[in-house]
Order: sequence, then structure tokens, then C-alpha cells
Amino acid sequence: MEKSLHNEGEQFGKLNISDDVLSTIASIAASEVKGVTSMSGGITGGIVEMLGKKPVGKGVKIEIEEEKVKVDIFLVVNYGVRIPDVAWEVQENVKKSIEAMAGLKVAQVNINVQGVNFQKVNPKEGDLKSQEEK
Repeated sequence: MEKSLHNEGEQFGKLNISDDVLSTIASIAASEVKGVTSMSGGITGGIVEMLGKKPVGKGVKIEIEEEKVKVDIFLVVNYGVRIPDVAWEVQENVKKSIEAMAGLKVAQVNINVQGVNFQKVNPKEGDLKSQEEK
């Protein structure tokens, strides 16, 4: 994304913000939301990881049209959370972060829930199981 930098009518030059930077901002903003387990890289992210490269902005796709950003987020949520609430909070946090840090208008933040994390250790359940076996 390229923007011109102006100060009272004077042009200082151009600012280029890479899609990778926007992806990283969106990924971090989404990961900060309670109930989000991880970002899902999908097939493309898996291939990149197999090649030994760390995916930048894993689980995020960025499109820019007419100085407006469209963001697609792919994530995994914790079991038991209310998915629409988590999705709304992710949308708000991603939009706020990109607009504040990059100065770009966010037109859409689309949430794609790719999975549910069931791993929750409950020591009491473990104790009950061992007592039942005795």
C-alpha cells in the first residue's frame, strides 16, 4: 500500500506499507482476543512452514482496493466460547489496530473459524477418573 506524506500542502515523499506488515498487525490483534486459540494458516501456511520459513501474518489474507483494506482472518477458537462474540471482538480489534497503526481505512474484516480447540486440562476430572477406576 502506498500513501503520499503531506504537511500543509508540501509533499515529503511516499510511504509504502507492505501487505506483510498489515498481516502481522491483524494477526497480533486477533490473537489478543480472549477465546482465540491460534491463527490457522491453512494449506498455504502449512506448505510455507514445511519449507522452513516462518509464515508472516499466519491466518490472515489482505486485499487493498482504492485505499481500503479488506482482511480475511482464519482462526481456531477455544471450546465453550460464544463464537459470534469472539468474532465480533476480533473484527473490532483488527480494524482498530490497522487504522491506528497504518492510517488506512478498513472496509471489511471477515472471520473464518477453522476449528475448535478441545484441549482443556481439568485436574478435578482427572481425579474423578482415577477414583472411578479403583
